[in-house]
Amino acid sequence: MLRKKLDEIKPLFDKNGKFEKLYPLYEALDTFLYTPDSVTNDGPHIRDSIDLKRSMILVVVAMIPAILFGIFNVGYQQDSSRTIIENFISGSILVLPIVAVSYTVGGLCEVLFAIIRRHEVNEGFLVTGMLIAVTMPPAIPLWMVAVATIFGVVIGKEIFGGTGYNIFNPALVARAFIYFAYPTKISGDSVWTVDNNYLWTDMFFKGVDGVSAATPLLVASSKQGESALELLSQSKYTLENMFFGFIPGSIAETSTLACMLGAIFLLVTRIANWRIMLSVVLGMLFTSLITNQIAIYSSNPMLYLPPHYHFVMGGFAFGLVFMATEPVTSAHTNKGKYYYGFLIGFLTVIIRAINPAYPEGIMLAILFANAFAPLIDYFVIQKNIKKRRGRVAL
Repeated sequence: MLRKKLDEIKPLFDKNGKFEKLYPLYEALDTFLYTPDSVTNDGPHIRDSIDLKRSMILVVVAMIPAILFGIFNVGYQQDSSRTIIENFISGSILVLPIVAVSYTVGGLCEVLFAIIRRHEVNEGFLVTGMLIAVTMPPAIPLWMVAVATIFGVVIGKEIFGGTGYNIFNPALVARAFIYFAYPTKISGDSVWTVDNNYLWTDMFFKGVDGVSAATPLLVASSKQGESALELLSQSKYTLENMFFGFIPGSIAETSTLACMLGAIFLLVTRIANWRIMLSVVLGMLFTSLITNQIAIYSSNPMLYLPPHYHFVMGGFAFGLVFMATEPVTSAHTNKGKYYYGFLIGFLTVIIRAINPAYPEGIMLAILFANAFAPLIDYFVIQKNIKKRRGRVAL
């Protein structure tokens, strides 16, 4: 019945139809519900069951463990004495409005640009909309989510031409906008957990009331002259609870275990590239071992953090799995992927350990690597051309 109804109204949206300008909106609904009916008539072409929509949906599926745990953890940080169901319900009340605002505002931006440019609605926002939402702290005011989403979609993607043309990850652009425009709403102690005394109006305009609960990275960088491990131990942040994710933080970034489950799914389905994941970890490992060696010559506590602590703290695992592997903004050559990933891992530790004003690092590291990805590919390709010319000369 639904298929017949869509076919009946299609002429209204086709060329010279009454609602011709709204065709992108009809096409988005039709292709979201059903397989597109377009076929390739001229060869050569490749038949494949994977298109952009399916790829994006698989990424969202991979995020489900991190999202579900993140919803639970938001409630758990409010009151750890409650049951799992109670914490999940409480977390849902805070997280789902953020997701709804991100998808609604971002979707409207996508449709608007599709109508203006007269092209199909890009399915890339299926992932971008979710990433923007779950990388926000639970206490973020909803109007800031809306503004950040508009900035991320328009400035981070649409001005470059839309999905496939952007040079920066739109979700990270949205987060960077919040960080630099409203730093007190995404940094400090009070934004990561919330108490039980909030109103819907407060959520939208002011953000829910915060409870002082610093993230492990904030704790580890809080006092000069002491080891980060000692500071974490004093705050009862163990390696175990940081790995499982029972810590304050952005909604879906706290659980390394959940992120690893998503990584396995993306690698098995070949949606994400293993070279990038491996090289990010190697870059982090290499740099953190160096900072450990020079820690005795400095009073900076972050220099003492060993590699496995960097791995489970902050948004490293989430950025590694869902941000660094984004296919449009990463390097495209196989050899370039190694350099690109290593640069991200290297910069993450450098920013965390050297810059006391910003103890996270993974967001800026990925955005910086996004900017250099085309240059990395250029040099890889030029080196290959030079090598092949040398073979011809011989």
